[in-house]
Amino acid sequence: MADEDIITRISALVDEEHQLRSGSGGDTQRLGELETQLDQCWDLLRQRRAKREFGEPESEAQVRPAETVEKYLS
Repeated sequence: MADEDIITRISALVDEEHQLRSGSGGDTQRLGELETQLDQCWDLLRQRRAKREFGEPESEAQVRPAETVEKYLS
């Protein structure tokens, strides 16, 4: 998956998140899923950029489990 594909996916997830948040009440379960997927996408993009920066194959970057990305500190 190329960086552009990841960015497109992030954009689609953000759009869906905004739609859910602008509605009445929103679907809290789906919002949680979206937040996790966004965290995973951003993590994958950061991994790819770091590998590129240090001369490693960016194709080795992998989506990390939700349990991993959800424990990162801001």
